[in-house]
Amino acid sequence: MPLSRRQLFRAAGATAALSAVGQAVGTSPALAALPWARSEIGVSAYEFDLGQVRLTSGRWLDNQNRTLGYLRFVDVDRLLYVFRANHRLSTNGAAANGGWDAPSFPFRSHMQGHFLTAWAQAYAVLGDTTCRDKANQMVAELARCQANNGAAGFTAGYLSGFPESDITAVENRTLSNGNVPYYCVHKTLAGLLDVWRHIGNTQARTVLLALAGWVDTRTGRLSPSQTQAMLGTEFGGMNAVLTDLYQMTGDSRWLTVAQRFDHAAVFDPLAANQDRLNGLHANTQVPKWIGAAREYKATGTTRYRDIAANAWAFTVNAHTYVNGSNSQAEHFRAPGAIAAYLTRDTGEACNTYNMLKLTRELWTLSPDRADYFDYYENALINHLIGQQNPADGRGHVTYFTPLNPGGRRGVGPAWGGGTWSTDYNSMWCCQGTGIETNTKLMDSIYFHNGTTLFVNLFAPSTLDWSQRGSRSPRRRRTR
Repeated sequence: MPLSRRQLFRAAGATAALSAVGQAVGTSPALAALPWARSEIGVSAYEFDLGQVRLTSGRWLDNQNRTLGYLRFVDVDRLLYVFRANHRLSTNGAAANGGWDAPSFPFRSHMQGHFLTAWAQAYAVLGDTTCRDKANQMVAELARCQANNGAAGFTAGYLSGFPESDITAVENRTLSNGNVPYYCVHKTLAGLLDVWRHIGNTQARTVLLALAGWVDTRTGRLSPSQTQAMLGTEFGGMNAVLTDLYQMTGDSRWLTVAQRFDHAAVFDPLAANQDRLNGLHANTQVPKWIGAAREYKATGTTRYRDIAANAWAFTVNAHTYVNGSNSQAEHFRAPGAIAAYLTRDTGEACNTYNMLKLTRELWTLSPDRADYFDYYENALINHLIGQQNPADGRGHVTYFTPLNPGGRRGVGPAWGGGTWSTDYNSMWCCQGTGIETNTKLMDSIYFHNGTTLFVNLFAPSTLDWSQRGSRSPRRRRTR
């Protein structure tokens, strides 16, 4: 009988376990993330810290290095432009960005949170001090913006590149300028959380808690019906990041705020095992499902688990292309109809990035489910690894992966256009998730549970399994 993929992984895992126990591998001590205050419920497989796994020679490492070059290059003052301008501070003579971070673009300031996360991951993986310093610089300047809210006319804690009046408009259902304000706020919250966790920057914690407190104030005064109406506007993974804040602090206040972002119109059919995805904007939904998985791990409420698991099954089994991507023109189509949509605007990279996050969350609950990582491997290798332009020294990426006959990578969105992303004049959502993807390519190769080592991906890499005594992780000092 031919050797199955799962049997091969089992054999590889045994070999890797012997290597990890027998000697310390890697080139420098691992950088350990700050621990969660609360344990996750229902988990049977646990991640390694990012710094415990190193990529070795190959396309994955090449992708990482190209993205690292961009992260070291990018000008923090340019990224701060819209925040400083909005909060009535000097822009320090910096040029404004174009594309989705231009001063006139509706949801400017979404990209900066992605940079915070990518810089934090680069430091966690490699101890890269240039990335650490850029993250710390941005956090310090965001704190200055937040501290100037009184002069800018904003509520305490607010932080973004657009006026707070856009939040009022989205609450009142009068927003008409194309903004998705809580989508941007989610990215900022997530970036600050990652800088706190991976770099140990306590100023990031302070800014994060102030911004989360502002979210609590704004949403706490809305009725349930007002809240559910507001959730009709894309809001990213607000339920996910606020649940993570609960897990990180142990403060139940943040779980309460997270659950205000449970979108009933999407969650109720999924809880009932009904596929009503047809026509929905795809990447608006997937972060909500990640949030449901995080909420299950925080509360043990099985409804959340069922929502996440059903969403994954519907998407993978009835809405996914052969390369693991999904959506055409950013939208889900009818179940089973995906083969009829082979066009230039298929496979939005953000969707796959978020589907991988969802898959990872679900697999840790059920590590015997080989189909989860069969999908993960396919989508990562056949979509996201190839999202990056290998001819670009700064690792720029495509938005869509065309699946039409003769189609080629390097297709930008209808709104913002272009081919491959650029240093400063695109700043698309898929560029943001792209820099995150390529600074954490090692995060799902290995997992562990006690003395059991899981090897889920074939990728040239080394593991420093400090939990087995091969090397003690180096703790970082906070600022």
